Amino acid sequence: MHHEESIQDLLGHTDIYLIDQIMKGRYHRGDHILDAGCGNGRNLHWFIQHGFNIHAIDMNNDVIDNLKLMYPAYAANFTATSVEKTEFMQQHFDHVICSAVLHFARDNAHFQLMLAALVRLLKPGGTIFIRMASDIGIEHQVILIGDGVYTIPDGSTRFLLTRNLLADCLIKYRLRLAEPVKTTNVEDTRCMTTLLLQQA
Repeated sequence: MHHEESIQDLLGHTDIYLIDQIMKGRYHRGDHILDAGCGNGRNLHWFIQHGFNIHAIDMNNDVIDNLKLMYPAYAANFTATSVEKTEFMQQHFDHVICSAVLHFARDNAHFQLMLAALVRLLKPGGTIFIRMASDIGIEHQVILIGDGVYTIPDGSTRFLLTRNLLADCLIKYRLRLAEPVKTTNVEDTRCMTTLLLQQA
């Protein structure tokens, strides 16, 4: 009996907003791609299934060990390290993916270190896909408790992207928005913003 590939087989648990970029033909097979803060590897699935040149880092050793077992042909491409301490060569990647990572920054300085590392790794004209918690749309419902860190209505504590922070970072790192800023508001309890940044 012929087994038809399901959407799940093709895409696994890939972030829906990253699927949007895949569908638009953003990524090409010869590209060097980094998943920075890959977690359990949900955003690696499609790229590996389609033979992309993808690398991944995460600060959790167990996660990286597990990915090496899951995808032995790619084992050398997986490294246990933090985003800000990654040691890839400068301007190494055509595209960087950083999904649900930057809102764990301890403070503004830590956020800037991580973003600067992502920019450093990018080839000229390359893109950075970022999803992170933001205050966009719930500006009056978040409470500042530290340097860029807020409590948000869902009860969690996150470093938040704000419109002002984004504007400052675009100038500081010479980036531009390759697509409009998209923010998903979950019943006014939390907001997740998707950015596609490109070197200006």
